[in-house]
Amino acid sequence: MSKQLFKSTAIVSSMTMISRVMGFARDMLFANIFGVNAATDAFFVAFRIPNFLRRLFMEGAFAQAFVPTLSDYNEKGSLEALQLFIDRTAGTLAVLLVLFTVIGVIAAPLLILLFAPGFLWEGDQYELAVQMLRITFPYLFFVTLVAFAGAILNARGKFAIPALTPVLLNICMIGAAIWLAPLMAEPIMALAWGVFGAGAMQLLFQIPALVRLGLLPRPRWGYRDPAVKRMLKQMLPAIFGVSVVQVNLLLGTLIASFLSSGSVSWLYYSDRLVEFPLGILGVALATVILPKLSENHAADDTLAFSKALDWGLKLVLLIGLPATLGLTLLAEPLLSTLFQYNEFGSEDVRMAGKSLMAYALGLLAFMLIKILVPGFTSRQDTQTPMRLGMYTIAANIAFSILLAFPLAHAGIALATTLSAYLNALLLLARLVKARVYRPCEQWLLYGLRIAAANALMSTFLYYFVDTTLWLDWSASQRGLHLGITIGLAILIYGLALVMLGIRPRHIGFQTPAPT
Repeated sequence: MSKQLFKSTAIVSSMTMISRVMGFARDMLFANIFGVNAATDAFFVAFRIPNFLRRLFMEGAFAQAFVPTLSDYNEKGSLEALQLFIDRTAGTLAVLLVLFTVIGVIAAPLLILLFAPGFLWEGDQYELAVQMLRITFPYLFFVTLVAFAGAILNARGKFAIPALTPVLLNICMIGAAIWLAPLMAEPIMALAWGVFGAGAMQLLFQIPALVRLGLLPRPRWGYRDPAVKRMLKQMLPAIFGVSVVQVNLLLGTLIASFLSSGSVSWLYYSDRLVEFPLGILGVALATVILPKLSENHAADDTLAFSKALDWGLKLVLLIGLPATLGLTLLAEPLLSTLFQYNEFGSEDVRMAGKSLMAYALGLLAFMLIKILVPGFTSRQDTQTPMRLGMYTIAANIAFSILLAFPLAHAGIALATTLSAYLNALLLLARLVKARVYRPCEQWLLYGLRIAAANALMSTFLYYFVDTTLWLDWSASQRGLHLGITIGLAILIYGLALVMLGIRPRHIGFQTPAPT
């Protein structure tokens, strides 16, 4: 079983890697063409709202509510009943999404006022953000149906197509920046149209895979269907349980809109760098482990359920901790190498570096949440993560208000990090207390070995990297030194793991400790 999970995770991670690399190319292009200014702040707000909803549905609430129900049908129902459930879900979703999209387009001025109230005092910036949101908001309609199609494929063990689909967003936005922007009176508007076009392209990309499985939805209105009603009822609490980090990031954008011009953009570029390792491992693991946990729960196999969680947490610690420390210690060199061209200057690198270090410290917590929440939702318990998530959101608001004044935009990022660790601890404590998850006996020794290996790697990075010199180097010098530095850090970490006795079997499933 662990080999299959490794294989599935590797497939999702590799596909996600392609998407994230394309995303970096996209953001490097944006920094080069548009720089950091009031117009880019307006676009990133208009983009963050539907993109937040994309993460909410593609990586969060929809899958957490839909996949466990789908697993029940796979385990206990007939193929006809499964197809009928899919058809009714598709029809109900489509109708609700059309209504919600129309409301969103009409209410765009209110949404910008809600999520970036500071723009109201900058008249042109506010109007620009409203115009772009009206173009980008329909992305929600397409991307939710993409999430629906992806959940069907994932539940049937087909992970590659859904994981590769986000690449189309980057391709469309890159094309818009290069070819459409020069033709427009307001070049930044081209990016909004790129987002709109990407939604339709992503949905079309999923259809052939569904046809091959014989599960292409034939939409029917089915709101009165008990299974559809139960799934939709579970989605609302799942939004708060699964996507607490995304909610907190959106709240951070709201507060940042009151700060100096450029704050929203600095936070955006910082978040993008954190999203790279989070997507490659955290989202990939969550995508793979949810169907497995749902399958174990449907089969009433509590031992396999606990083992799957144990495997996911061990892998997160093995890769997530060095990624957290490396990203924190290499914050400015990474930003400088990737984005310091033309309109994105050294001062932008320094300012974005502050928020990146604060965000990066929370990377391990972000990954842990991706693994821990499915421990609840796979058992169709969306209420507990929601309650714990509400506590976390309240804590984030308090942290943000306290830290934004002394630390500006970096304080907002640090508040997100602190609240993420609080959320992870609450989730883990609840799973252990309920004996849903029973940690294996080898956890203490395993954790000490991982900590020692990370200490060696961090010591090397701390003394080897001189960020004061990095900003003055040429682009080729920065790229070469960054590649060498990361390569040496990975080598040191890998050798340390081997010397400390970490082997692949230590990440596999072990018998839980007796209770």
